Amino acid sequence: MHTNINYHLYFLLVLLFSCKKDIAYSQLSNSENIRINQLGFLPEMPKLAVVYGDADAFHLVEASSQKVVFTGQLSRSGRTADQQVLAADFSEFVEEGRYTIHVPGIGQSTEFEIDQGVFQTLGKASLRAYYYNRASMALEEKHAGLWARPLGHSDEQVLVHASAATRERPEGTVLAMPKGWYDAGDYNKYIVNSGITMGTLLSLYEDFPEHFSSLNLNIPESGNGVPDLLNEVLWNLEWMMKMQDPHDGGVYHKLTAAKFEGTVMPHEAKSTRYVVAKSTAAALDFAAVMAQASRVYRDFLPDLAIECLKAAETAWIWAKNHPEIYYEQGELNKKFQPAIETGTYGNRQLDDEWLWAASELYISTHNKEYLDIIPHPETFQLPNWGNVGWLGYYSLLRHRESLHLPQELLSQIKHHLLSKMDEYALAAKDSEYRIVMGQRETDFVWGSNAVAANQGMALLQASALTGDPKYAALALANLDYLLGRNATGYCYVTGFGQRSPQDPHHRASAAARDKPPVPGFLVGGPNPGQQDGCDYKSDLPSESYVDDYCSYASNEVAINWNAPFAYLVNALEAKRAQR
Repeated sequence: MHTNINYHLYFLLVLLFSCKKDIAYSQLSNSENIRINQLGFLPEMPKLAVVYGDADAFHLVEASSQKVVFTGQLSRSGRTADQQVLAADFSEFVEEGRYTIHVPGIGQSTEFEIDQGVFQTLGKASLRAYYYNRASMALEEKHAGLWARPLGHSDEQVLVHASAATRERPEGTVLAMPKGWYDAGDYNKYIVNSGITMGTLLSLYEDFPEHFSSLNLNIPESGNGVPDLLNEVLWNLEWMMKMQDPHDGGVYHKLTAAKFEGTVMPHEAKSTRYVVAKSTAAALDFAAVMAQASRVYRDFLPDLAIECLKAAETAWIWAKNHPEIYYEQGELNKKFQPAIETGTYGNRQLDDEWLWAASELYISTHNKEYLDIIPHPETFQLPNWGNVGWLGYYSLLRHRESLHLPQELLSQIKHHLLSKMDEYALAAKDSEYRIVMGQRETDFVWGSNAVAANQGMALLQASALTGDPKYAALALANLDYLLGRNATGYCYVTGFGQRSPQDPHHRASAAARDKPPVPGFLVGGPNPGQQDGCDYKSDLPSESYVDDYCSYASNEVAINWNAPFAYLVNALEAKRAQR
């Protein structure tokens, strides 16, 4: 009887609490102990917050009226860092508006939205980040707004480095290599890292062409009859095409200064720039991108499409004739001057590059020569710049209806993808954050946020293959992770959320201290390696993050990290619009 009295008394208090107009939730401070997607939620999809502490119930409070509109019980979610972790699930609440979560005795969350269009602005920003990282262009205020800047790196006078010299192009030959995207926080341009970036963005278009047919990114090319996603990708594609030596079909590994520039704006970076050494990895990544681009641009720029396919086939032939030309910067520096000290993107295991290039060339040409060298997968491996094989398998699945794929190959691709995604789903049930990300400590590597985004992309491939909504829901949960439902409480995207990176390792942001950081960039995220030697507050893998320009190991931006993030958020938005 005593229990029943307490039960009724509790709900009477909740009712009175929710009806009183003078309870000032707005005066409560935001609590870092409530971790939530700081942008918000789609009405019909799962909605979850994670709470650190000891409590029984939570209240969903409408932001403007301060009324309690939903009350729920907190459930045990696990233990982390010796603290109890609770889950606040309000998935059944679907009314659009702005809200906070209040937990008595703990505090309230940051403000968030429930809205059908909650990810629209974020999706555009994730793509516009590439515009802000363009080389060889002045960013005008009408497109760049607060982040307008003068032209940096025209790259009209790039020198052939001694490591790249040939009879036709001897050392010191001056080449015009304009356009392209700055790779990361630095101002160099790398073919290998452009490879996975371009493959991911071209795949985003191939998966959702209708969505991007009318998406306006407010870039200089907007309205020219080509979808803006493809307009932006074209800026980097045209630079990549210049990186192929027309005399033999080989591809330079990178375009770079000898050393990283200081913390200056692009137009203030004046170091001599070089094209450095050809490599097999660069040729194969280039071939894959060009083959994919040839079919994507066919309906918009047919002459360019023909040129891309020719470039792909020529690079493939060069790679077959030079199958073991690895980029080994230390060895090159023993032989050639000036010594090159910038990013290496070195890789001696190229089976995955052969697989990806062959897959894209087969899809675009239907030439059985390429199909014959595509191996059956032995397991699923999440893509990254050094392991691109599953980009090829994704593409084969995407185009399976128009291809004559061996049934055993197709079955093996499906089996390994879905087996791994089901493994993800099972692990997420036991996760403190109810997410796929972080189930293994090895998820927390350099660029761990890209791991979360690539997991989301893989889950969406499974969703497209099966139609099972559980995969899309898990992809969305990983987006929740990136936007705040994580062990640090950060929304990891510049310019979004109430607690987002303010000091990313990005020269164009750091050199303009009077402005907020350039928006739309996903920072690298927790990295227990802490290779930069900065002052981290925690050594726990999931908490090894610091919002400091010093931290290139956890707080840098990179085009290959933004690409799966852009895929994840824009794909979820496109799938919502299709419903």
